[in-house]
Amino acid sequence: MATILKHGTLLTASETFQADLLIEGETIAKIGADLQYPNAEVIDATGKLILPGGVDPHVHLDLPMFGTVSSDDHYTGHKAAAFGGTTTVMDFVVLEEKGFQYSVDIWMKMAEKAAIDYSFHMNLTKFNAVIAKEIPSLREMGITTLKVFTAYNGRLRLDDGSIFRALQIARDNGMLVMAHCENGDVIETLTEQALAAGHTTPEWHALTRPAWGAVESLLRLAGMASAADAAVYIVHMNTAGEVDMLKYARERGVKVMGETCPQYLFFTVDDLRRPDGAKWICSPPMRTKEDNARLWEGLSQGILQTIGTDHCPFFFDGTKPIVYEGREVAIPGKELGRDDFTKIPNGLPGIQDRMPVLWTTGVRTGKITANQFVAYMSTNPAKIFGLYPRKGALLEGSDADIVIWDPEKKVKYGVAMSHQRTDYNLYEDWELTGYPEKVFLRGQLIVDGSEWKGKQGMGRFLKRGEGEVI
Repeated sequence: MATILKHGTLLTASETFQADLLIEGETIAKIGADLQYPNAEVIDATGKLILPGGVDPHVHLDLPMFGTVSSDDHYTGHKAAAFGGTTTVMDFVVLEEKGFQYSVDIWMKMAEKAAIDYSFHMNLTKFNAVIAKEIPSLREMGITTLKVFTAYNGRLRLDDGSIFRALQIARDNGMLVMAHCENGDVIETLTEQALAAGHTTPEWHALTRPAWGAVESLLRLAGMASAADAAVYIVHMNTAGEVDMLKYARERGVKVMGETCPQYLFFTVDDLRRPDGAKWICSPPMRTKEDNARLWEGLSQGILQTIGTDHCPFFFDGTKPIVYEGREVAIPGKELGRDDFTKIPNGLPGIQDRMPVLWTTGVRTGKITANQFVAYMSTNPAKIFGLYPRKGALLEGSDADIVIWDPEKKVKYGVAMSHQRTDYNLYEDWELTGYPEKVFLRGQLIVDGSEWKGKQGMGRFLKRGEGEVI
């Protein structure tokens, strides 16, 4: 079956131009003027934009935390992603005691219900000589990224020597280290002191994780990357100082790249002070309006490289079921920390929100260009994580992961429009202009307006090769 998208405007990371696009099977067969093909289905895209499907490099599905689990799995989260224009996501494998293959097998099993294409990163939360020797085996599994933490003492954090060695191993094996940058020692001390003083409300989640800890940790990781002559990718940057440090390091030739998330562009610690402040609990936390503004500058000036979501949703009140696909669902959520901020599951919904929200607030306001939007949402993560030009591109031979985007469609956004399997939305009642009209995964129409045409199990695992430093 062939499909021709006629009279649309193609939007890439570098170009905007009018052309027809021919889909044959699973790939883009031809791009050009006045395309014809026998018996092809023709879709009139007049007045619409044609974008490559979004690539979200940072999601957490089925993630165990604090005696519960993130409320989206590898079907519901993928479905929500597709409705927002995203066709590829990358999740994180939890490293179990039995090693890499055992851990990957668990996540591959959970992802059998995948509805869009996906890949994995490996959480490197333990390090010894055996693990060091086995890291290259991940490449054979198609996993070329390791995530390290400078926080979560005694659980996820590695010491600096182990992180440095991981950077060297990654360098020698065409892999990439991703880093969660906060100061774990400062966090542990401040948290203990806050609880001792009776400070248990959500705002203290932010107040015990000071921004300077993230700033110095980012610079420390950049310093280690420079010494190792390796690349490092900083996840979920949320402070003005991190943007400054990223710029400083990159100007000095360090191979460091940075990701931010939509929530850090809009919300602040004041949102944690609301009666429903637990909804905004994530790690790292919300900061200040000045941080919001500097992160936008980082995007507009090209200092940052990607926008991921860190999608990790939990119910606000898991004692009350919601209806999802005709069935009642209730999963314990943020009510678990009603009397203690340290017991509130850390994470937010965002996998569907990313592209529509950033189009309205970024492109339509002039903070970023439409081409930058495609770069941050799709092309740059595809390049960095070894998927380009199969993903993140409108090129002949690329997978036909395509979004027909209506730049003038107006929606009142919120939980009623969201397919994220949770009971709230951060962007409730926001007025958005610009929204996906149709979404194709490898040439198959999976979203048609408000209609879901995808299904469980149609997503494929993507084995990745070496990515680019951009």
